[in-house]
Amino acid sequence: MEPITITFLVLAIVGWAAAIALAVFFLVNKSKEKAASRSADEILRDAKIKAEHMTKNAEIDAKQIAFEAKQKADNEIRLRKGELASEEQKLDLREQSIDARDAALIQKENALDAKKEQLEQSIESNKKKGEELDAKINDILVELQKVASMSVKEAHDEIMARVESKMASEIATYIKNKEDEAKATVEAKATNLLSMAVQKYAQDVATERTVSVVSLPGDEMKGRIIGREGRNIKVLEQQLGVDLVIDDTPEVITVSCFDPIRREIARRSLEYLVKDGRIQPGRIEDVVAKCKREVAESTQKYGQEACYKLGLSNVNRELMSYIGRLHYRTSYGQNVLQHSMEVAYFAGIMAGELGLDVNLARRAGLLHDIGKAVDFEVEGKHTELGAQLAKKYGEGEVVINAIASHHGDVEARFVISYLVAAGDTLSAARPGARSETVETYIRRIEQLESIGKSFDGVQQAYALQAGREIRVMVIPDKISDSEAVVMAQQMKDKIEKEMTYPGEIKVSVIREYRAIETAK
Repeated sequence: MEPITITFLVLAIVGWAAAIALAVFFLVNKSKEKAASRSADEILRDAKIKAEHMTKNAEIDAKQIAFEAKQKADNEIRLRKGELASEEQKLDLREQSIDARDAALIQKENALDAKKEQLEQSIESNKKKGEELDAKINDILVELQKVASMSVKEAHDEIMARVESKMASEIATYIKNKEDEAKATVEAKATNLLSMAVQKYAQDVATERTVSVVSLPGDEMKGRIIGREGRNIKVLEQQLGVDLVIDDTPEVITVSCFDPIRREIARRSLEYLVKDGRIQPGRIEDVVAKCKREVAESTQKYGQEACYKLGLSNVNRELMSYIGRLHYRTSYGQNVLQHSMEVAYFAGIMAGELGLDVNLARRAGLLHDIGKAVDFEVEGKHTELGAQLAKKYGEGEVVINAIASHHGDVEARFVISYLVAAGDTLSAARPGARSETVETYIRRIEQLESIGKSFDGVQQAYALQAGREIRVMVIPDKISDSEAVVMAQQMKDKIEKEMTYPGEIKVSVIREYRAIETAK
């Protein structure tokens, strides 16, 4: 082949190769451009998505921050409101306190003004009294000047003349009133004189007491009655309403109470518990309830028996229970139910002699002290309480007046009222009816101690052994041994002269000197 042809072929091949290379280059670049364009779009899309996510997260964070800020603000506002309310309450309380102080100050000011006025009136009154006293003193001085020139007999005659002239009108008025009173009550006086003719009689009576003694089989029973930590005795005293005295006295326990019904219930309950042996709170309540029913039944029975013995009918059943309660009541050592039945008998006898209603007189006599069945529960005189009970249960006017007037508190308007008062006096005055009361005993003990303390140099005086001995402690610096002997004699003489007492009283004057030092 020719060189030119070969060259041309070479050049053609080279050109084709170059064209192919260019084509491939362009294709590769175009593919890269497309890939780059596609990658850029994806990057933009991802960036846009991320931006949206970031925006949303920023919005959420902003809302969370705003919510927390709002909540914090609300809490702070609530706290401030609470503080304001507390301060407002304190201010209200302070204002109320100031108002109260103001009112108290006004009240004190008014009280001071009233006292000032009273003091001024008192000063004025004292001033007038002083002027009157000065005038009287001047009159007395004038009289003394007159008397000074008189003899003893002349002065005596002058005084007696003045007293006689001053008292003459009063004596005349007193005699006139007594004559009018005698005329007005002549019929009642005659009735009383007739009633006093009734013969007195003696009868055994119960001793007045405010305590009951319950015998025990042994001293170990005291511990069982007290119970663990004192629970049994607490339940007993609470249920019974009495005081249980457990002392060193062997095999006895003392029940102390002024209410005789409660004391009787307590005595029966303790005797039943001691006999039964089972002493515990539950058992105590059952036994106390049972004994209360028994005492209620016994009071009803005693009331019915009293009415039956006196032949009285149509007595209210509840009133019979009050009559039966008098069986457990004593007055000045006298059983009140027995006393009431005696008064009923006396009034009936006197009414029969005078031609009056015997049953009505007995009814009034039986009920005259019915107020003593409740006088330890309700405040008031037994005459007033008895009249109220009689009126409540339908008793007649005669019975009510006899109850209210048998001690003279109310005017007696019926003859039967006078008969009941006379019967009451007869029953109380008969031999053996009444014994020494607790009040009299206490008064004697106090008198004995006051006599012991009345001597100079006495430090203390004690009445011992129920008033059968007085023990006097003297100050050793003021009273010597010989003076103590003389004091005992003088005290003995004074007791014998001023006091009335049974048996003998031992006087012990004690002089003791103690020298005390403390070693340190």
